[in-house]
Amino acid sequence: MNVAAYFLAPVLIVYTLIMAALVMYILNMTYLAVMGLIRGRRLKDYQPAVFDELPFVTVQLPIYNERYVAERLLQACADLDYPRELLEIQALDDSTDDTVEIVSNTVKRLQAAGVNVLHIHREDRAGFKAGALANGFACARGEFLAIFDADFVPPPDFLRRILPHFDHERVAFVQARWEHLNRDYSLLTLLQSLSLDAHFAIDQPVRSSENFAFNFNGTAGVWRKSAILDAGGWKADTLTEDMDLSYRAFLRGWSARFAADVYAPAELPVSITAYRRQQYRWARGILECAIKYIPVIWASDFSLGRKVHATLHLTGYLLHLFTVALMLIYPLLLVFAQQFPTLLAPVGFGVMLNVLALIPAFYFSVGQFLLQRRWLKTLPLIALMTMLASGMALNTIRAVVHILQKRFIPFERTPKFGITHRAQTWRGNRYQLKLDKLIVFEFLLGGFNLLTAWLAFQYGYPLMMIYAFFFALGLFYTSGLTLAQSISARFFPRPEPVTD
Repeated sequence: MNVAAYFLAPVLIVYTLIMAALVMYILNMTYLAVMGLIRGRRLKDYQPAVFDELPFVTVQLPIYNERYVAERLLQACADLDYPRELLEIQALDDSTDDTVEIVSNTVKRLQAAGVNVLHIHREDRAGFKAGALANGFACARGEFLAIFDADFVPPPDFLRRILPHFDHERVAFVQARWEHLNRDYSLLTLLQSLSLDAHFAIDQPVRSSENFAFNFNGTAGVWRKSAILDAGGWKADTLTEDMDLSYRAFLRGWSARFAADVYAPAELPVSITAYRRQQYRWARGILECAIKYIPVIWASDFSLGRKVHATLHLTGYLLHLFTVALMLIYPLLLVFAQQFPTLLAPVGFGVMLNVLALIPAFYFSVGQFLLQRRWLKTLPLIALMTMLASGMALNTIRAVVHILQKRFIPFERTPKFGITHRAQTWRGNRYQLKLDKLIVFEFLLGGFNLLTAWLAFQYGYPLMMIYAFFFALGLFYTSGLTLAQSISARFFPRPEPVTD
């Protein structure tokens, strides 16, 4: 037996396991998209309940160093079309910069206008966002608690439209859809919007309608106070306190609703480094919840379908690990194929790759279709969005490594700059992040994929060449944009006041 044959078996076993996992996630993606199309009409026709009497609501606004958007948020919540005697607003301010003064002055102005708003400032940021919410919860008077992050601008009718979705006493929370204040600001924000649109047009409504576990998205939603108490309150032992509380509520027998007809617009990260930080936090926090709750879920009385969907939901970021594994294994497959020509025969490998490529395009197109957008025109952008996802793979792997190392990483907010239109700039403003050193490894992995593409071309495997080249483009895009923005922000700043 020669050396190639000796290593062939373990490589094929690893490759088969990777492909099997990818197929499992792709099948789930297909199921959600198809159910989204089937359930779309039913979700549109959903008739919420009608309250005999409007309940008292506490609006909680966790804020930490948000000088560009804090006043906008407070004003939007003050403008909510809801009886003032049934509404209180908590500005849960953990800021350490002049945001404290901005919030204080805005609160005083709104109080003078008759708005029931409190400024709750903590000197000790214990528990980060979860700690701030828990601190406000202790004195909240509302039967229901609406939560908005600082980058959101809820419309005036938000509460009146979302509260009727509490159509049963065991509904713990209702999540609204996110919209985007700066969708067309740049290619980066446009690609982000496509990904989020699919999540809120397909994942959340389908999981809600099928009674699967799904998560409160941390903002633009309302919780029932008694459900938070029953589930054990806000905890800060993961970086996604929202998902953590959601799963604890489901495991306690609560249900939840997704309000497809209610939305709140928010600001998308305009800085790729800020986007990296956001994705790192989401990936790490969700995987921490996976480690914490998957064993509990499988030991619970959940149905088999609910257990499977919850597991896939909590482990979705592992797709990035499988993507990198494919990048590393492609050259080995090409080398082995020279001695075993049938290894990469089109009947097996080619068909599988085509299916894996087409399903995500179908999935994200369905998301645009359900939102009544011109989905055909977005197909090229969907391809670019998939490219961006492959470029962020090492960012997720870093989160996995930190989990394995049990390395403590504090909750780090995603910087917002009050950007709503293209004429505005964020360069030169505060909250700039340092250059991410991960780009060195992204450049190297991008080069590795270019070599794989060249090798595939030389050996006559155009399909693998295209995939390797596509991976390289994604890695070069994320690392190149990170470097370009960092250089621009440092050496060519143009500080300007940010106005709406």
